[in-house]
Amino acid sequence: MLEQQNNKTRKTGAAVTEMVRPRKPTDSFADAGRLFSAQVDEVPTMRVPRRPQSSSRHSFSGKHEFRMLPPLSNKDLTEAKRKELFVQKLAQCGVVFDFQNFDENIEGKEAKQQTLVEILDYMSDRVGIVTPDVYPTLFSMVSANLFRTIPPQINAFGDPYDPEEDEPREEPAWPHLYLVYHIFLRFLESGDFNSSAARPYIDQAFTTQLLDLFDCEDVRERESLKTVLHRIYGKMLGMRSFIRRSINNIFLQFTYETQRHNGVAELLEILGSIINGFTVPLKEEHINFLHRVLIPLHKARPMSLYYAQLSYCTIQFLDKDPMLGDSIIKALLRYWPKVNSPKELMFVNEIEGILDSIDPAQFTIICQMLFQQLVKCIVSPHFQVAERTLAMWRNTYIVNLITDNIHLVLPIVLSGIYRHSRSHWNRNIHNQVFQVLRFFVNVNEEMFEHCLAEFRSMRDSERQRSAKNTNWWTKIEKLAK
Repeated sequence: MLEQQNNKTRKTGAAVTEMVRPRKPTDSFADAGRLFSAQVDEVPTMRVPRRPQSSSRHSFSGKHEFRMLPPLSNKDLTEAKRKELFVQKLAQCGVVFDFQNFDENIEGKEAKQQTLVEILDYMSDRVGIVTPDVYPTLFSMVSANLFRTIPPQINAFGDPYDPEEDEPREEPAWPHLYLVYHIFLRFLESGDFNSSAARPYIDQAFTTQLLDLFDCEDVRERESLKTVLHRIYGKMLGMRSFIRRSINNIFLQFTYETQRHNGVAELLEILGSIINGFTVPLKEEHINFLHRVLIPLHKARPMSLYYAQLSYCTIQFLDKDPMLGDSIIKALLRYWPKVNSPKELMFVNEIEGILDSIDPAQFTIICQMLFQQLVKCIVSPHFQVAERTLAMWRNTYIVNLITDNIHLVLPIVLSGIYRHSRSHWNRNIHNQVFQVLRFFVNVNEEMFEHCLAEFRSMRDSERQRSAKNTNWWTKIEKLAK
């Protein structure tokens, strides 16, 4: 009895010791501080290696057997039997195999791939075979193969996929998915497509699941999804508003919450085509989308992954309504990066594209605010930013805009570049700045001399004020002693 009591006491003491045992020190608090202190346009300082895994997950239950059916090209089949066989093959292809284990059920995978190829060829060679009574089986097969759970990002710090540093993840089931996408595209592009019959199947739930797949990491699948969604937008008129709202929600979540989504570039490509079809004058809904959804995408850290598509969409809006130039440039200046030179270079490129399409009256309104920022770029220690900004003076349309507003631009540019041009470390920047100063002299020499005299007078006043302050502090130090 005494022995049992002693054993019980030892166990209890061990449990208490385990409960109060101090944890091993970790760097979790330091990592958390680094995350909270990170800025939007901050250059990432640390990357966590991505663990290899498949890019999607299916739910599998048991083993599947795939039995080859007679070929559709059999000449002995009547049209009714051939159509019945076609529906059977579609239903059979709803079986999904586990591609995470390549050695499992190889014969079944090959048989399904051959069947999908046969279905695609049959739909390409014949007309009028996908009638409304085939729609349930077709959509069931497409949904079973395409819709699955996309796993979350593995990277602990949420770094987006970088084509230059990260290894691309490819969907292991792509040999089957590729054919399913092409079968569905063939169906959407066929002349026999009936939008009224397809309306019960291509609904909001179906479209939402398609949009969820844009977060997959396989570029090939995102390209196929882009084409599919574009065809649905063109065919299903009643779904257009919902598709636009759903894309808006994805962008808002990306901008203000996650800063992580693999399909932003592809969705922007779709929006570029949609914006191109907007009627003029633009609706208030579309203008709100520009200011509340599209422009804020500039402040996201992984902007380099979708910069070209975003810039194209912005310029598309400007082509539709040149009077938007003022508000677009003001928004870009508000999101201008402070410490990220590669991102600043992208902003300068986009500004030049916008100035190529801006209305002259809008340029007059915005030029002073704009050139205050461009002068900072010219004197930037990053020579590519300075060089790219000075290259704007080789654009004929921008040069004409500057010439027409020389009285507004020259005082800002002259005081900025004349003060810092000689201190820049790159000699090529010195030469280009000299060319810009010569341009201003050729345009209006009298105004240039007047602005230069004002600048020198202001500089002399600052020097005198600085010397006076120095003398005052010297006297104060003597009195303190």
